[in-house]
Amino acid sequence: MSDEQINNSESGAPELDQAELAHSIIESLLEHTRVVSDLIAVMAQALDSDTTRALTLTAQWQAYLESRRQMEHTRADVEKFVAMMKQLSDPEPEKQPAEKD
Repeated sequence: MSDEQINNSESGAPELDQAELAHSIIESLLEHTRVVSDLIAVMAQALDSDTTRALTLTAQWQAYLESRRQMEHTRADVEKFVAMMKQLSDPEPEKQPAEKD
């Protein structure tokens, strides 16, 4: 390991920057997925019942529903990730020396 890598590991700043970037990317993807899902719902409302029934019987619709279920699990994982991020960004409380009697 180089001196630069050791110094970066000790400071924790690069890991925090990478974690913040990852969090930002994940949040953007989740927001995009939510917007697309809302759009699909609006478009589905515009279809007549026969077309809607035919659409919901396709493999693509089933894949869409499965993807939505997986995104709900992903949302929980992102919440865990955010909690870990907060732990990284919060300064650790200083340890107080034990008082002597």
